[in-house]
Amino acid sequence: MTATIEDIRAILKQLAQSQQELSQAQKETDKQINRVSQQIGELGNRLGEFVEWQVRPAVVRLFQERGIDVHEFHPGISVKRDNEGLEIDLLVVNDTDAILVEVKSKLTQRDVDEHLQRLSKFKRLMPRFRDVKALGAVAAMIVPNEVASYGCRQGLFVLVQSGENVIILNDAEFTPQVW
Repeated sequence: MTATIEDIRAILKQLAQSQQELSQAQKETDKQINRVSQQIGELGNRLGEFVEWQVRPAVVRLFQERGIDVHEFHPGISVKRDNEGLEIDLLVVNDTDAILVEVKSKLTQRDVDEHLQRLSKFKRLMPRFRDVKALGAVAAMIVPNEVASYGCRQGLFVLVQSGENVIILNDAEFTPQVW
């Protein structure tokens, strides 16, 4: 059986129409994926906010129990200076100490590394704190053991959810890194 030119044109027309329908279906799928991704991102932000609200009431007390007489905290610090930025989830301070607390739902080594970078530029971007002893802390609902150990080795306080309370994982002999 031989195909005529009309048969080939009909097949090509059907193929073009199928490709157009497939392209439209792909666009719809992409829109749905973007919508779901946005909703997941919003959920992740809400979970992070939840963890932060769990940590907030405990930070001053926890550090006071460790002999650091902080008495105030400032949530959601954002600084832009010299084309560089810095965001701090919680800043816990007194006249001589500042503790930068990074809060996550699940802590990773990358989060710890990023917080170390944040600490290294803190005094440069917030010069009013240049004469204080800057310390670092990370807090999360979920902290894998290896990440907790890594954070401690880097000189950070590691705060975790324990039952209904937030606790500091570092032992009493822990000496934090000073920036």
